[in-house]
Amino acid sequence: MKKPRHSSGRVIVIGAGIGGLATALPLVHRGFDVTVLERHSAPGGKMRQVNGVDAGPTVLTMLDVFEALFDDAGETLSDHVMLIQQKILARHWWPDSGPLDLFPDRDQSADAIGAFAGTVAKTEFLAFADRAARLFNGFHDPMMLQPEPNLGALTAHVIKNPSLIRDMGVGQTLKRMLDQSFTDPRLRQLFGRYATYVGGSPDRSPALLSLIWEAEARGVWCVKGGMSALAKAIAALIVAKGGNIRTNTTVRKINTALGGVSGVTLTNGETLYAEHVVFNGDPRALALGLLGEAAKPIAPITVKRARSHSANVWSFQAAPSDMPLVHHNLFFSDPSKNEFAEIERGYIPSDPTLYVCAEDRGQDTPHPQTERFEIIMNTPPLTQRTAQPEDYEICHTRTFPLLRRYGLSFSPEPGPDSLTTAKSFDALFPGSAGSLYGQSPHGMTAALERPTARTKIKGLYLAGGGTHPGAGVPMAALSGRHAAAAIVTDRTSTSKSRKTVTPGGTSMASLPTARALSRSSGS
Repeated sequence: MKKPRHSSGRVIVIGAGIGGLATALPLVHRGFDVTVLERHSAPGGKMRQVNGVDAGPTVLTMLDVFEALFDDAGETLSDHVMLIQQKILARHWWPDSGPLDLFPDRDQSADAIGAFAGTVAKTEFLAFADRAARLFNGFHDPMMLQPEPNLGALTAHVIKNPSLIRDMGVGQTLKRMLDQSFTDPRLRQLFGRYATYVGGSPDRSPALLSLIWEAEARGVWCVKGGMSALAKAIAALIVAKGGNIRTNTTVRKINTALGGVSGVTLTNGETLYAEHVVFNGDPRALALGLLGEAAKPIAPITVKRARSHSANVWSFQAAPSDMPLVHHNLFFSDPSKNEFAEIERGYIPSDPTLYVCAEDRGQDTPHPQTERFEIIMNTPPLTQRTAQPEDYEICHTRTFPLLRRYGLSFSPEPGPDSLTTAKSFDALFPGSAGSLYGQSPHGMTAALERPTARTKIKGLYLAGGGTHPGAGVPMAALSGRHAAAAIVTDRTSTSKSRKTVTPGGTSMASLPTARALSRSSGS
């Protein structure tokens, strides 16, 4: 069976999450015939809204990733979205103390910690921050920007930079490292929270994840109109440059011919032909056979490894009580208790830490009387659940009465239509088991076990938070850049000459790698 001739050079991207959009934009800019197929009514994936309120990621970090994405397409990020850098990274409360503010300025954060917890805590924080910065700088290029990292290359890198061995805390969990770094249990709890950014528990995640603090300390930005505005801006650029985005379009299966992809079949029976197909969804969906038998051998590790955390997410509009909220707010549980132990046992935590995003704060304008809020509580994925029901009443009583103890209340309190649970997320993102971050980050080599952009099927590629370099909006965007670069490289290598040009007239060999893009943006 021959591949249809009219599939030559075409690219189909399944999913318009940030990974899929970041794949499509550089390709369509170079003249590739790109069609993005999105099963929902709008682009963005997890960067979605419920009742006009963000129900996914709330801010941008690692801004250089997005500046490079737009710059590579001949555009400027700030021309397409309005960004507001936050003067306060986050405000933190505990049952009997707080608030504690942290800042993008290292010394300002140190002074705040000193005032909150004493001079010893300030000194401990400065040492921790220096360590996190060394780790971030040490693994930025060889891990995050490397499209296919491997243990041998990383080992060689560490041997050349032996100080990283001490900083990594080889064999240590993040919790153990923080126990050794901070005397105050509240600060251990605060910085252990960064494991949840990739869906893990500090009790079982590697100490290396402390570098996430440095990523946030470099700056946090709000997007005017919410994070979905960023997805819409990228999608609009893709269309303006000749790409096609079809929403409310579900792919039933990925088709193959002669050992490579040949296109996709939609649930309405329509067949679309393509030489390259990019799957921007949880790769576990492929391994489960949700997109057909041909793609089932892809990413088998995703059905063998544990899943990362899910969440109960409230998205609603209400008038809050008089409390000095900023954009990012964290209300911690009692430091002597361990909510992650309950999550690991498959239970919704009885005394959770709650993240509250006050979306109308930090916007450089007065906030309205009725504001937009997103509240997140970490919960187990469906694969780890006990028989405990996940109903509205349980979720409600473990959220709003707790916040009232801190003095934060809402009028009116949200109803069931404002709540997204693990079961809801699994329906929205098939194959995910409700997990928001793909595979679990637990274990020293977890980051190396994620699927990479290329697959064993010729012409089939992966992008998204379940793919290397991992979860989070910047990482998912980088995964898209890796997929785009792989398509260009692979298509060029099969051409008669590396001077082959795309229909748009730009050399296909000219797409910079994510590494080159990041360096050109000054990171």
